[in-house]
Amino acid sequence: MDKKIKNLLFDLGGVIMDIRRQDCVEAFRALGLKNPESYFGEYAQAGAFKALEEGSIGIDEFHSTVRRDLPEGVTDSEIDTAFCRFLTGIPAHRLEALRRLRNNYSIYLLSNTNRIMWDSAIAEEFRKEGHVREDYFDGIITSFEARALKPDETIFRYAIDKLGIDPAETMFFDDSEANTTAAAALGFATATVLPGTEFTDYLPAE
Repeated sequence: MDKKIKNLLFDLGGVIMDIRRQDCVEAFRALGLKNPESYFGEYAQAGAFKALEEGSIGIDEFHSTVRRDLPEGVTDSEIDTAFCRFLTGIPAHRLEALRRLRNNYSIYLLSNTNRIMWDSAIAEEFRKEGHVREDYFDGIITSFEARALKPDETIFRYAIDKLGIDPAETMFFDDSEANTTAAAALGFATATVLPGTEFTDYLPAE
């Protein structure tokens, strides 16, 4: 690669934040949702859960749609709590690494996520050090804002334009090979963060 890496672009779940799909599946099963495993994948969701992440429906419509498949009496709060069980937290050493890396790089986030998690569990995790989420990044792109989901190239082009970054100067970290392959096709340097490893293991050589 001819150009020096100046920007680091991170996925959230599976790279910065630990996730556990099965916890979410079991939480919805406990609420009475039939076949909850059909809605949740390691890298993508289905049905109303996918629509919420891609910004094609709002929270109220999401709640009403999901509630059709749940027993009478399940509340919005119970739905949100079960959905957020997908997230297990951000280890402190990753927050420290992000702060440290900002000394040498511009740091950005590109996440398939949804407004429910974004405004609750995700925001809370980034407050653990006494900071807020935006303190760790020079720019943030969410799927519900971009109205597109990785690995669709639309969200990567949206990020390029909105963040003003050059893919040739940017390294993208994601735990999905489909996502890193899509980014590489647009000229990004990429790292597929494997289970049991840390994003710091893949930092560009100086």
